[in-house]
Amino acid sequence: MLGDKKIKELQNRISNYIKEGVIKKDNKIEYVNFFLQNANKSLISAELLYKVSTDKNTQETIGFRDFEGHLWVINASYYSMFYLARALLESRGIKLEREVSIHLLTFDVLVYYFYLSGKLEKKFIEYYVLAEQEAAQLLGKEKAEKIIKDYLYEKNIVSVLINCTFLHTNYSANVLQNVRKLSTFAIKEENLHMI
Repeated sequence: MLGDKKIKELQNRISNYIKEGVIKKDNKIEYVNFFLQNANKSLISAELLYKVSTDKNTQETIGFRDFEGHLWVINASYYSMFYLARALLESRGIKLEREVSIHLLTFDVLVYYFYLSGKLEKKFIEYYVLAEQEAAQLLGKEKAEKIIKDYLYEKNIVSVLINCTFLHTNYSANVLQNVRKLSTFAIKEENLHMI
């Protein structure tokens, strides 16, 4: 996932970010709890959406028969990991001063300061990358599905040719499992200081 070429590109970006003042080190640690709370809320949301998407009894009880929210399980799971990464960076006084491309910037800084230094295991970076890739892939499939459905509708074709339910179910279960693994270790603020 992170070959030598990608790592070199990442290191060059980090060097530029530091020169531009996009990444700053500060002794003032103030947003760790904010990011941890958002990570936890995102994980709880993902778990709830997964349960409602896979449990017919729950669907029946709350009045949402045939609910299918696997895309949002993946999205909420990714955000849980994103917020955990931000909490980790914040716990070390690493500030990110950019709103545009904040996700790429967060990933780059996480890899640079924690993965390349050996403080964070490779598997945690892989979980993050996997969730991001799967979310992007599913979002792309959703857009393609909508375009095709719109096209078929315009042509008065009744049958729909694409069904992504099985794909969404498998992806969401896998991503949620990986986020649980990461969160089990990192969600407690005291574990952030161990890394």
